[in-house]
Amino acid sequence: MADAGSEGGVLDGVVRLTPRARLGLGIAIAALAAVLVASWLWSRTHEWRVLYSNLNDRDGGAIVAQLSQMNVPYKIADGGGAIMVPSQQVHDTRLRLASQGLPKGSIVGFELLETQKLGATQFQEQVNFQRGLEGELARTIQSLSAVQGARVHLALPKPTVFMRDRQKPSASVLLALHPGRALDRAQIAGIVNLVSSSVPDLPVKNVTVVDQTGAMLSQPAESQGGLDAAQLAYVGELESNYTRRIQEILEPVLGRQNVRAQVTVEVDFAQAETSAETFKPNGDPKDAAVRSQVTSEAGDGSARGPTGVPGATSNAPGAAPAATPTPGATMAGATKRDATVQYEIDKTVRVVRHASGAVKRLSAAIVVNHRKVVAGGKTTWEPIKEEELAKLTALAREAVGFSKDRGDSVNVVNAAFAVDEREAPAEVPLWKQPENIAIAIDLGKQALIACLVLFLAFGVLRPVLRTLATPVAPPAGALADGTAAVPGEPGALPAPAAHDPVAAARAIAKQDPKVVAAVVKNWVAGKDNG
Repeated sequence: MADAGSEGGVLDGVVRLTPRARLGLGIAIAALAAVLVASWLWSRTHEWRVLYSNLNDRDGGAIVAQLSQMNVPYKIADGGGAIMVPSQQVHDTRLRLASQGLPKGSIVGFELLETQKLGATQFQEQVNFQRGLEGELARTIQSLSAVQGARVHLALPKPTVFMRDRQKPSASVLLALHPGRALDRAQIAGIVNLVSSSVPDLPVKNVTVVDQTGAMLSQPAESQGGLDAAQLAYVGELESNYTRRIQEILEPVLGRQNVRAQVTVEVDFAQAETSAETFKPNGDPKDAAVRSQVTSEAGDGSARGPTGVPGATSNAPGAAPAATPTPGATMAGATKRDATVQYEIDKTVRVVRHASGAVKRLSAAIVVNHRKVVAGGKTTWEPIKEEELAKLTALAREAVGFSKDRGDSVNVVNAAFAVDEREAPAEVPLWKQPENIAIAIDLGKQALIACLVLFLAFGVLRPVLRTLATPVAPPAGALADGTAAVPGEPGALPAPAAHDPVAAARAIAKQDPKVVAAVVKNWVAGKDNG
């Protein structure tokens, strides 16, 4: 009942309003509705971020079609070169598109062979196979984190049955690296070996790798003085190890940040092998080992066998004709015996293989700061004495394994360190950090919308509605039926004014001038009517 009464009062109040007041009330309600709708739309505005850029037309069309199916809002910027989506949906959209193989890129792989037309010639098949192989290699190389794009070109010679005319294939790789990124020697070697292993009979030396600036990345080992990446890393590790030794032995004496050391090491990576044979002097033959022994014996002919002219007569049993001496022959009656003995000779064979990576020469340059002296509340820096400097030099030499035969040199110099007057970079306050600024803007936007809505609701519409819902009070000194109010009742006039009509009129005029004006207006209207 109270709600119905209040609604009726509001409606009655609206009816009592003048046309101009009604127009103002309608404009206020429309303005409140417009502010609410605008605030809702403003709160739903997106901060756009780039989803993909530099796409070809084929990938761009496929991505736009897929975004429409996923109900993801998007817009195209940079003349169609970039696709933008709301910032809070960038990562989720990329993952969903990647699961569907988008973007595919302009590189084609072995899927080119799936669309092979019937009746293709052998040359076309070979060209498509080479294009597919180049595309697959480029995709594999692009999977490296530092590589933004890659192109692979293969030069595959025609096969021949003649060994003399056979040529080895070659490959060229062009890399487009991300800004601020670089490849180390191990990664470049990995790319070279990857391409070499993917193409039959492709040697490593026939693979060339360049970057987007045209700089040669796959330089041969000879261009670095014969040192490869592993050898360079070994030299750097040795130098760092020697530098750390010097600092660890001198910093406890001089204090931290008071020692600076640099070590240069020359390393011999040559692989050498030495062979030597050593023979000892001849000793006692009785103690020597016999290698070989040859004995020969010759007689004087006294115990001869059958002699004479060979034939049946001489070979007959019992026939032993006397031998006829040959003119000029000499008969010897002595026996000759020869013996040759060879003994083993002492020999030592030594094969020495020199280890690769030995230190040929070491040079160390060490700078120590002046010594800090505090006296009388004042701090001063004094040079180190020569005796103490000599002890520090001896300590540094022992730490690096100083060798005079190798020509090592260790120099320790005492000098005052320059004070770095550069100020440390000031930390960015919280209110200047981009993340906090974005959060503050979002919160301020929501707070502004809330304040505007509350002001319109409670500052404009509520007073108007309250005024319309308030019933009009009856005239002072009169009841609702027009009779004079009895003293002591609601709306009754004061006792002096109740007996004096003039005083009563003045009191009514003071209490409610509008009622008096309405009464006078009715009187005038009544006279006009009469």
